[in-house]
Amino acid sequence: MNKIRNSEALLAQGDVQSRRIVLEIADRTLERLDSYHRIRSIMRMDGDVLTIGTRSWDLSKKRNVYLFGAGKACNHMAMAVDHVLGDRLTRGIAIVKIHEETDRFNKTEVHVGGHPLPNEEGFRASRKMIEIVDHAGPDDLFIAVISGGSSALMSCPIDGISLQDEIDTTDVLLKSGAGIVEINAVRRHISALNGGMLAKRIQDVGAELIGFGISDAVGSPATGDISVPYAAYKSTPIGPDATTLDDARATIVNYDVADRLPKSVVDYLMNAGPDKETPKAFPDNTYFLLNTLPDSCVYAKEACAEMGIPAVILTSFLEGESRDAGTFLASMAREIQTYGNPVKAPCVLLSSGEVTTQILDNSTIKGHGGPGQEMTVSFAITAAKTKGACLLSIDSEGTDGTAKVAGGITDSTSLKAATGKGISLYQALREHSCFQALDAIGSAVFTGNTGTNLCDLNILYVPALEKGK
Repeated sequence: MNKIRNSEALLAQGDVQSRRIVLEIADRTLERLDSYHRIRSIMRMDGDVLTIGTRSWDLSKKRNVYLFGAGKACNHMAMAVDHVLGDRLTRGIAIVKIHEETDRFNKTEVHVGGHPLPNEEGFRASRKMIEIVDHAGPDDLFIAVISGGSSALMSCPIDGISLQDEIDTTDVLLKSGAGIVEINAVRRHISALNGGMLAKRIQDVGAELIGFGISDAVGSPATGDISVPYAAYKSTPIGPDATTLDDARATIVNYDVADRLPKSVVDYLMNAGPDKETPKAFPDNTYFLLNTLPDSCVYAKEACAEMGIPAVILTSFLEGESRDAGTFLASMAREIQTYGNPVKAPCVLLSSGEVTTQILDNSTIKGHGGPGQEMTVSFAITAAKTKGACLLSIDSEGTDGTAKVAGGITDSTSLKAATGKGISLYQALREHSCFQALDAIGSAVFTGNTGTNLCDLNILYVPALEKGK
């Protein structure tokens, strides 16, 4: 397996047959989603001419060509552009979550930003981007590669709001139970770059912008022909912002966080006038959409077909509390295996989306983890009643929550394995220490950077019961 680096360890315990099936589906899916291959398939240089899909640019007419990148899939996206442009690239800046030893760039400097909470290095890199744009002009070309996570990694708050204010705001919102769209409504409206503000700066100096994006937004349709520019692109910081100031205010009110957010943020958002709204259209920019959230389920289903296993896409809209989702999927597995509803075993159920974990009191946190890990721990408790049932839940970009693992994989034997080691899965959920529990039973999934970022990917395999069992 190319993408799942610790597959051997994951197959050293548990229901090995079920685990092998789930891990192979995941590996095949992640390989197809890798943005390096996606970009290289549509982008090339022929002399002075840059061709991307159905469009071409004569770079001999450009004074400078700059590459900006941010996001959890930025490593592979930026490398693809950097490798294609070669000496044609004037300078590149990429803000990544994890800098891998295998990353190789020619003219791009890499900065490790903070995620899920912003940090000083991401802030400094963002300021460098602003400085470059402010000295650019109509003869310059900017190529931007953006994936999920850019809101935290490209941290650059507006004047009057400090970096610490932005960090505290992000921390409170992530633990409030708010969805990612609601969280972003706040973050985008206090940023000098997000919410389309980077694109606006480039537009203001008259330079041209080409954008590559991966959309991890729940509700985006599956991609079609990625070689054709995407007219309806709505991914910030390089595209128009679909959220509004009113959305930001509603998030503060609906989740009752005004007294926990920094005063500077609340005062600004509650009093900002229409002139502080984020930009809503960039008709002159050229965008290419590489992947969207439903693609992971589509590719996973195709992988299942290649392996001869019936598969159903349950939903690509999965949201809500992660542990509840884990219990629900375990209940589905039991229904399928026992009664054949809504499909007969053996089968695979696929889902994607973005579940969350609500933490109202930081004092309850005793370890590390993330939504995918909590989902698989919760699944393990109920799935003990369904022989061979196995769930993998990962954040497709390679890191889930506060742990440097992609997520977890558990099966019907995991509860017994944990108990045998003196580990309480119930306590792990209460104390948000699911990484420690999964790691102890060989069930934490490690991928490193995958080259994509399509939120959660959940693969549930349900075997048929042997006759007489």
